[in-house]
Amino acid sequence: MQIPHIVPTQDSALNTALTAVINNKTKPLGSLGSLEVIALQIGLIQQTTRPALMQPAIVIFAADHGVVAEGISAYPQSVTWQMVENFLSEGAAINVFARQSQCSLHIVDAGVNHDFGTRPKLIAKKVGFGTKNFIHEAAMTTEQCATALTHGIALIGGLPGNIIGFGEMGIGNTTAAAAIMQKITGLPLVECVGAGTAFDATRILLKQSVIQRAINHHDRVATPLEILATFGGFEIAMMVGAMLAAAERRMVLLIDGFIVTSALLIAARLRPEILDYCVFAHCSDEHGHRQMLTYLKAQPLLQIGLRLGEGTGAALALPLVQAAVAFMAEMATFESASVDAISPLDA
Repeated sequence: MQIPHIVPTQDSALNTALTAVINNKTKPLGSLGSLEVIALQIGLIQQTTRPALMQPAIVIFAADHGVVAEGISAYPQSVTWQMVENFLSEGAAINVFARQSQCSLHIVDAGVNHDFGTRPKLIAKKVGFGTKNFIHEAAMTTEQCATALTHGIALIGGLPGNIIGFGEMGIGNTTAAAAIMQKITGLPLVECVGAGTAFDATRILLKQSVIQRAINHHDRVATPLEILATFGGFEIAMMVGAMLAAAERRMVLLIDGFIVTSALLIAARLRPEILDYCVFAHCSDEHGHRQMLTYLKAQPLLQIGLRLGEGTGAALALPLVQAAVAFMAEMATFESASVDAISPLDA
């Protein structure tokens, strides 16, 4: 499997030109805050002073996790496939928010422990019926991990647009994400483990114990792909591949919450340049996400107490990203509006 090659977006001449365009709009310097930062970033991604967003999409990757056998989730594993059915019936929060943002939504069976049969709205990329319990053995084989990455890479080729949001569904995947976070960042485990699907102090302590036992059992695991195969899920691995391929295509990557960011931790270890292409939708209330964002030196757009997953944060942030591009394209300049610009002495 070939890891996609990603070109850094830094271009000093284009940066200067984009900054001049932004500063010449009819507003005080810097007054649009994060929207100006995003406009500059997307201009650099697209290599133009007139960036445009086309056919936004959110892709939800769903899979099950063998580690749920340890009792780490408040919900039974069956909720994964039931929520996939909810997505297909357009009844979940992400369906509502994607419709509101006029964003296409794609549901991927990466490894759900359920036979859906042939479904017209479901992208069938099942690597297996859930991962193994990583307390006892690696969550997936090296071959399964490579297959999931390859499927993720291939999925991007079927999307027509230039901006993609990432979402996920998988009972137990906050445990997998926390294990990945600890191995990649080296932060204390207590900083990585949160409530997941329930505010239950006893269950949080159980999750910490389960992850610590797994880390001790797999103490020699070190490389990003080893960490992914040992502790990850099929949906996390598929997201890694999709993220890398999307950045290779110079797409804008809308990064959702805790689990999606755990996939990005792996992707960024493989190709650090991917961070140039990432817009961080929000800071989740899931414990550990803020530390992830700090580790990545990321500035999230929203902080509104979300901890649902599904790509909901990406869908809610999308209108802000679209606004950043819209003001670049449509807002008048000082000259065109006959408005006096700031004088050099006031700058």
